[in-house]
Amino acid sequence: MIETLVVLVLGLVLVAAAAVVGPRVGVAAPVLLVGLGVLGSLLPFFSGFELDPEWILMGILPPLLYSAAVSMPAMHFRREFAAIGGLSVFLVVATSVALGLFFMLVIPDLGFAWGVALGAIVSPTDAVATSIIKRTPVSKRVVAILEGESLLNDATALVLLRTAIVAAAASFSFWGAVGTFAYSVVVAVAIGAVVGWLNLVVRARASDPTVNTVISFTVPFLAAIPAELLEASGLVAAVVAGIVTGIRAPRVLSARNRLSDSQNWRTVELVLEGAVFLLMGLQITSIIADVEAAHAGVRAAIPVALGGWLLTVLVRAGYVAPLLVLLRSRGRRVRELQPRLETIQRQLADPDGESGVRDAFARRGRPMSENDASRFTRRVTQGLADIRYFLAAPLGWREGTVVVWAGMRGAITLAAAQTLPEETPQRSVLILVAFIVAAVSLLVQGSTVGPLVGALAAKDDRADASEREAEDRRQVLELMRESAQAVPKPERPADLPRDQIVRQEKAYRLAVLAEQREALLDARDNGTYDADVLADELAGLDATQIALELRGRSLE
Repeated sequence: MIETLVVLVLGLVLVAAAAVVGPRVGVAAPVLLVGLGVLGSLLPFFSGFELDPEWILMGILPPLLYSAAVSMPAMHFRREFAAIGGLSVFLVVATSVALGLFFMLVIPDLGFAWGVALGAIVSPTDAVATSIIKRTPVSKRVVAILEGESLLNDATALVLLRTAIVAAAASFSFWGAVGTFAYSVVVAVAIGAVVGWLNLVVRARASDPTVNTVISFTVPFLAAIPAELLEASGLVAAVVAGIVTGIRAPRVLSARNRLSDSQNWRTVELVLEGAVFLLMGLQITSIIADVEAAHAGVRAAIPVALGGWLLTVLVRAGYVAPLLVLLRSRGRRVRELQPRLETIQRQLADPDGESGVRDAFARRGRPMSENDASRFTRRVTQGLADIRYFLAAPLGWREGTVVVWAGMRGAITLAAAQTLPEETPQRSVLILVAFIVAAVSLLVQGSTVGPLVGALAAKDDRADASEREAEDRRQVLELMRESAQAVPKPERPADLPRDQIVRQEKAYRLAVLAEQREALLDARDNGTYDADVLADELAGLDATQIALELRGRSLE
């Protein structure tokens, strides 16, 4: 018991130390933790250490993916969904098939089905590993694409893994595989959406921030476990629950609950992310021991793994290059649409112009009600915001290079490999190959992606991005000032008692904060301003509201 507690405490210390030391020495914390885990695996205490892969797939990944989905701007996810969907589905399939052919050729007596199974294991980028790129000064579009990809591609890879295992038993059906994937995603999305909605309904009634946060810790599991029991993707269910929560929480939960959530989930992320990489490193000696026990040869696995890792990079580059061409083509199309939408927006802003727009729809047999007109106005505003977003940060070869190199593998690769059935041919070798691919990806790509971003980032681009952010911040502050002016100041008779003055002033300032928050959330949903700027100002409103409530309580 004492030994276990010592190990847990030491693990927490190492996670915290890596988070502090890593940035100072120019090495990503996950890379340091994997190295420390490998060194720890050499100690007698960890001899033969093995971790049930379900602890990672169902115990660690759901809360991490949920937390990432909550904090990811939903507008960015929607805007980049075409790129995210392609990377999450088509690239995973293409990578798995290419690797399946490669592994079939270089690993004796493996067969194509088992080769695809191993390809599916190493094909998805890891959400935790991708967190490395968020600490670099890279384009926000690149971050959104990589983060969205890593949230969703696990489902494709795991379904493909199951399909390949079934195919090895000579009962493969293409349309059956497509149906399985569609069922897995659709059911997961439905469960995640329901759990996310119920989560907010329940937590809106829990006034204690501590209780509220405890309930939030259960949400990813409440989404993932039922989905897995129904043979759907628990990870996708957790992601969808996080997206629903992230969109609605600022309108439903109190400021104190949101602040408590944010602080506690950041702590959970730090601990779980660190644990994933430490555990990944600690398992290396047991994996090597299994290979030696099977007389398969460790040295033979190394060139196979290095070839597999190189192929993942090449296939990714081959997919991203035409993807950039398609995205640039879309950019040209939306640029042509911009003047027309701007004209419609000006017409809608004028009462006479709005009437003309509604008459035009009526002549086409599509009369617009007040609600229809409001929705149409919002779509126009949102469409223009999307166009400005795409034109302000086009994706060129620099961003494409970062998207390719930042596609790192991580703990999910090792966890998925350990789910291979016992009858898998050369199972221990396949697990070792998966580990080496993930480790090389982390060590090589993870330790060089920061310098790569710095070398590729043009000074003019960074200056333009800073200027756009400053302009957005100025406009957001102006929006908040106008929102505050829309709240009428209370009348205050000269003989009004002091306690009533305090209550009146507090109510007025809370009303101002509520009006400002509503304006910022509307701007967020429309995508009008930079998501990070809006998040900063919303956090500032929450802090102001909490301080006001505490001061007001002491004065009453």
